Amino acid sequence: MEQELKKIKFEAGEAIEKVEDKKSLAELKLSYLGKSGKLTAILKGMRDVPSEDRPRIGALVNEVRTFVEEAFSAKEQEFLQKELEEKLQNEKVDITLPSKGTKRGALHPVTSMTDRLVDICVNLGFSVVEGPEIESDYYNFEAVNTPKSHPARDMQDSFYFTDNVLLRTQTTAVQARAMETMKPPFKIIVPGKTYRNDSDATHSPMFNQLEGLVVDENVSMADLKNMLSIMMKRLFGEDTRVRFRPSYFPFTEPSIEVDVSCPQCHGKGCKLCKSTGYLELLGAGVVNPKVLDFNGINSKKYKGFAFGIGIDRASMLFTGNTDMRSLFKNDVRFLKQSR
Repeated sequence: MEQELKKIKFEAGEAIEKVEDKKSLAELKLSYLGKSGKLTAILKGMRDVPSEDRPRIGALVNEVRTFVEEAFSAKEQEFLQKELEEKLQNEKVDITLPSKGTKRGALHPVTSMTDRLVDICVNLGFSVVEGPEIESDYYNFEAVNTPKSHPARDMQDSFYFTDNVLLRTQTTAVQARAMETMKPPFKIIVPGKTYRNDSDATHSPMFNQLEGLVVDENVSMADLKNMLSIMMKRLFGEDTRVRFRPSYFPFTEPSIEVDVSCPQCHGKGCKLCKSTGYLELLGAGVVNPKVLDFNGINSKKYKGFAFGIGIDRASMLFTGNTDMRSLFKNDVRFLKQSR
C-alpha cells in the first residue's frame, strides 16, 4: 500500500500538469478523489492495514491526499486566471471612443415647486405637517366653519365615499386637526394632494395645495400681507409686485385674494396673464374667531392668519404652461421640456 500511495502521488502530479482544459481536469479529479477514485479506494482499504502499521500508512495517506487536492486546486486557479486574462483582453473598452451621451433627469415641475415653497416657508419658521387624503366631513368642512347647511359647500363639488367620508377638498382639514392637538403659538404649513370634481385647462380633479397657518397672540392682517410679499419675492424674484383684493372664505374673516405680477412679462401684459399683468395665485385671510374657538383655541387671547397656494398653478407660471392637464399626462415631450 505504501508503494501504491507513492505511485498515485507521482502519477497524479504528472497527469495534473499535463491537463489542458477545465473539463479534463474535472474528469481527472473524479478519477482520484471521486467515490470510485484511486485515492478513495485506498482510504477504504485502511481497515485491512495491520494496527501497528496504521499510524505510518495513515500519515502517508494524508500527505498524498493533501498533495493531490492542492495540485488540483492550483490547476483550477491557473485556468480561472487564464480565463480572466482572456476576458479582459477581449472585452477591453477603448476609452478614446466618443461616448453615447446620457440625458439627465429632473424633478417634475410640481415636485420642484413644492420643494421651493416648503424651503421658503421653513426658512420663515414654519413646520411641515401632513394629514390623510381620505377625510371626514367634520374636519373637511364643519371644523373650518362650513356646516352642512353652509352655502359655501356649493363652491366645491366633492368626491364622497359615504355621507361623512370624502376625498379632502382642501388641506385646511389638516389645519383643523393641528389646532386640536397643538398649543399656540405655532406656525405650520400643509402641502399635499386635494380633490374636487372639476376638470379643464386651468383645473384638475386632483391638484396640489400648500396651506399655511399661524396662531399667536399678536398677529394681524398686516403681518399676513408682509409675509406673503416676502414669500412671493423669494419665489418669483425681488421685482415681483403683489396685489391684495377682498374676497370670501369660510375659514377666514376678513379674506383676501393675492395676485402677483406675471413672471413671464413682468407686468407688461401677455397671453399667460391675459394682458392684465397680474395672475391670481393665493387665497388668504385672518382666521375666523369661530374656527379658533371651535377647535379649542381661545380667540380672545390668540389670533391667527392662514393662506393657501395652488402648487400646480404656481409651477405653470415657471414653465410657461397654459394647460394644467399636461402636468399629469406623463407626456415625455413635456417632461423633457421641463428638464
